[in-house]
Amino acid sequence: MNLLKRWLVFMLALFVAAWLIEGIRVENDGWVVYAIMAAILALLNAILLPILKTLSCGLIVLTLGLFSLILNAAMFMLSSYLAQNWFSAAYIVDDFWAALWGSLIVSVVSMLFSSDKKKKREND
Repeated sequence: MNLLKRWLVFMLALFVAAWLIEGIRVENDGWVVYAIMAAILALLNAILLPILKTLSCGLIVLTLGLFSLILNAAMFMLSSYLAQNWFSAAYIVDDFWAALWGSLIVSVVSMLFSSDKKKKREND
């Protein structure tokens, strides 16, 4: 149930990003595209992003954590590329700046709507 809830939160966050950012658009089947994109983004964030953060640890420390934003934007662009070319899901991110703002919005919306850890800590 928790996995389904996180997936729905990712879908909502991607919808908000596409709604707010001019360089992000969705064509064709809206919610199917959001579902595919959420699954791809979640997999990339779970598998590839920790590897990239480990490899670029020195650069992250040197830039006081700002390089993490670039890595998040790169994951956002890569997931859009994979959604378009492998799954024919038209979640289109035009450029790097749209990906940067989109990844920030997805992060913020995900934090706002997935407050399970706080509730679990308060109950304990």
